[in-house]
Amino acid sequence: MTVAVTVRGAVKTYGPHRVLDEVDFTARAGEVTAIIGPSGSGKSTLLRAINHLEPLDSGFVTVHGELIGVRIHRGRLRELSERAILRQRSHIGFVFQSLNLFPHLSVVENVIEAPIVTQGVPKREAIARAKELLAKVGLSDKVDAYPRQLSGGQQQRVAIARALALEPKLILFDEPTSALDPELVGEVLTVIRDLAAAGTTMVVVTHEIGFAREVADHVVFLDAGRVVEEGPPSEVLYTPSHERTREFLGKLV
Repeated sequence: MTVAVTVRGAVKTYGPHRVLDEVDFTARAGEVTAIIGPSGSGKSTLLRAINHLEPLDSGFVTVHGELIGVRIHRGRLRELSERAILRQRSHIGFVFQSLNLFPHLSVVENVIEAPIVTQGVPKREAIARAKELLAKVGLSDKVDAYPRQLSGGQQQRVAIARALALEPKLILFDEPTSALDPELVGEVLTVIRDLAAAGTTMVVVTHEIGFAREVADHVVFLDAGRVVEEGPPSEVLYTPSHERTREFLGKLV
């Protein structure tokens, strides 16, 4: 299958702390890759490195074969201009843990903002597309509402629709259910399941091991900034080969 994301030799440090330590992994097109691991293992940093929100100290990321955030110049990696990086990000959807919806904009205005500003989509076309996406995530009746008028689960679904509005080649999810009340988790996971069934390429940082078992095609277990184990859910989550993976999963039972 076609490789959507390649991470090679990814290193990221904050002072003396090495958050990512020579991380390698690939995510295939049309599949869901779940990244799991304990708090502080580097999961969110790795996700943010994929669209260059966290520039790497060394190593590189490619999305569908294109280097992200850097270019090769005289045999070395050099930072791209901010404009070029923004262009690349416009093809990579990102659903943040903190949602980042604009509180002063309505639901539909939140969804159309990026396509109009970054891709030059005509407003009428952007609105029509936004309404289709909001229907897809079950929010047809909330088009004119404001974020403060929505539940946490509804806000998260708006954030997903906003990411989809850019028609991205890849969607990144950073703990999409961590800030939600338990009864709201299911509605967000249902949307992600539907996207997975439609063949959307996704990399999902999650603590929902049941969701990873059900939806993921590939699981990456990260600990202390290193990939400890990876493979299909049937192996990593049911019959892990590494003691550290078994220890982590055992604490979740």
